[in-house]
Amino acid sequence: MATRAYSNHDSEHVVFRLESWKTLFSGAFVAQWNALANHCAEPNAFCESWFLAPALRQFDAQGHVQIFTIWQGGELCGLMPVAANPHYGRWLMPHIQNWLHHNAFLGTPLVRAGYEAAFWQEFLALMDRQPGRALFLHLNGLPTEGPILAALNEVAQGQGRRFDCVERKSRAFLQSDLSPQAYYDEAVRAKKRKELRRQKSRLSEEGVLTFVRSDGDEGLETWTEEFLALEKRGWKGQNGSALGCADATRNLFVEALKGAAFAGKLQRLELRLDGKPLAMLVNFLCAPGSFSFKTAFDEDYARFSPGVLLQIENLALLERRDIGWCDSCAAEGHPMIDSLWAGRRTVGRYSVAIGGAGRRAIFGRLLNAELARNHARAAQQGQSRDDMKDQP
Repeated sequence: MATRAYSNHDSEHVVFRLESWKTLFSGAFVAQWNALANHCAEPNAFCESWFLAPALRQFDAQGHVQIFTIWQGGELCGLMPVAANPHYGRWLMPHIQNWLHHNAFLGTPLVRAGYEAAFWQEFLALMDRQPGRALFLHLNGLPTEGPILAALNEVAQGQGRRFDCVERKSRAFLQSDLSPQAYYDEAVRAKKRKELRRQKSRLSEEGVLTFVRSDGDEGLETWTEEFLALEKRGWKGQNGSALGCADATRNLFVEALKGAAFAGKLQRLELRLDGKPLAMLVNFLCAPGSFSFKTAFDEDYARFSPGVLLQIENLALLERRDIGWCDSCAAEGHPMIDSLWAGRRTVGRYSVAIGGAGRRAIFGRLLNAELARNHARAAQQGQSRDDMKDQP
């Protein structure tokens, strides 16, 4: 554990700590963590206690991940999991990064509103003093807009610290003042809406079609098992990427849904035919935002588009006063959700200089090379698209 205090925020002391997650998760700490999540500058379901704690238990049994926190007056004001990584892509290039895994779709730290700059000042100062073998800091999964990134940019510029985005990806994002029906009518072309009405009508001819939305934990255990089985029967099960294909991802899903339900942040949607699940969806409600975590559908009924029909029902999020937006957590260019949600959220990977002058000089050369490669790749892709347009 490392601590330091400095005068800030009404002359009270802000203290930081960096310690193994295995030493942290007492009841008192989790209570502070939950309070932070409910008062943070930017919500991130994947950094909340009910999701991050089981993820660490499942994917970091050796305890390599550390938790960086800042405190003021005994109150937790910032939290981010971090880990050393010897490889950057396929290159042997040691660095420090915020810790993510394949089922965590956002890397924003939890920071209490008003402490954004203090958080980055203390974390970067620690990285300068104790970089270890790391050549730089890498931050993955940060939204390109918001107070957390704005504070990092301001701190880095103020310190003359090299800082740049090395990759951006956009994904579907739901945000509008329109009603669900008005949004649907505006976002989806009339021909597509007609086709979906036809598919829903044909599906109703197959049996009794029902839609259920649940915000509590009633029947959660059975529902969770149904979801895991439904997902595993499809293409994800065939290629081994379904949650139920590995104990670690299955356990994470089960524990995260239980924890989210207990915290009042779980929403489940389901479309059933004669009681049989055709499509199921998990949302995490982290006001003022939300996250569409996982969805599954019965591929035997793919001709009826049950997943799309369920997502149309999911537009009811627009009616909630406590929820202003929903992050799809989907891959860039996802054909299903991109056709329904008109908004986009851009998420980036950022590299930041740390350490002394020599280390920063090495990092500068590495960063310049990566940016040049990215620019060349983008130019080549642009040329390829232009060539395709020119083809008869």
